[in-house]
Amino acid sequence: MMRLALSIGLLLFAWVSATFADEFRPAYLQLTQKDLNTYDVLWKIPAVGEWQTLPVGPRFPEGTEELTPQVSAYTAGVAVIRWRIRVPGGLDGKEIAFDGSSDARLDVLARLERVDGTAQLERVVLTNPRFVVTASPGEFEVARTYTLLGIEHILAGFDHLLFVFALLLLVNGTRRLLATVTAFTVAHSLTLAAAALGFVHIPGQPVEAAIALSIAFIAAEILQARQRRPGLGQRYPWLVAFSFGLLHGLGFAGALSEIGLPPLSIPTALVFFNVGVEIGQVLFIGAMLAVIAVGRRLAHLTVWRQPDWLWRVPPYAIGSVAMFWVVQRISVY
Repeated sequence: MMRLALSIGLLLFAWVSATFADEFRPAYLQLTQKDLNTYDVLWKIPAVGEWQTLPVGPRFPEGTEELTPQVSAYTAGVAVIRWRIRVPGGLDGKEIAFDGSSDARLDVLARLERVDGTAQLERVVLTNPRFVVTASPGEFEVARTYTLLGIEHILAGFDHLLFVFALLLLVNGTRRLLATVTAFTVAHSLTLAAAALGFVHIPGQPVEAAIALSIAFIAAEILQARQRRPGLGQRYPWLVAFSFGLLHGLGFAGALSEIGLPPLSIPTALVFFNVGVEIGQVLFIGAMLAVIAVGRRLAHLTVWRQPDWLWRVPPYAIGSVAMFWVVQRISVY
């Protein structure tokens, strides 16, 4: 009964993962202050074609003047538009609205880099699509913002969650599971920091394809373990988790590079983004362990005998989704 519940849940998770793995793409507005009144604007918006974007755009305060024409470029399903504006008196204390974001059901990440080196970053949600420019933020605001961004990223990162779920199916015993998850956490924290600080430079698309391959590897290890032919993942799960954790950390860093780090608060932003990732990961693991616990309790209340083939469903579903991602990500590269 427990394995049936897990199998059904996994199939639903796999379907959602395959369908929406690349759908979580908020719009992104970056403003770079050049002087008291002048700002360079970078606007990234998901596109539905090379010449058509979602009908969402920033609306600057009244009196804003465009100093340069808008220059557009299209790449990997995203339209990137750049121009320069002049806002009399600057943007401090004023708001930028995002027309059409509610209708398009699109969140926006808005970031302002000031001439003094400080930055303001906020996630603009559908219920209140406005970015209010404030004075230079304190460390608490940076910590809060990047923690929430970390949680949001991991919970929307279906490939990372599927890898963690596969580890839960592979590893037996609380101590071994704790050591495995800890090794994964330490590893991706190291490469996240190294890549975010510029010590490591690896193109994002090959990394994403390799992450999908790591999930397929764990799926194969689950099959071997169930057939009483334990492989490397079953015998040394912490080593496998650490090795692939280094790879997943590069994936986290790719997402963080799109958001950017505030120049005067890089350590705070980096640490708390990673904290947010860990909080999201713990929430997911806790939810999965709760499902397993409920399944075990239900198994004692039924005499239903599961088919002999049912145990094959989870690893084959995981492997199929992972290989779909591999082909998809290689074809885009």
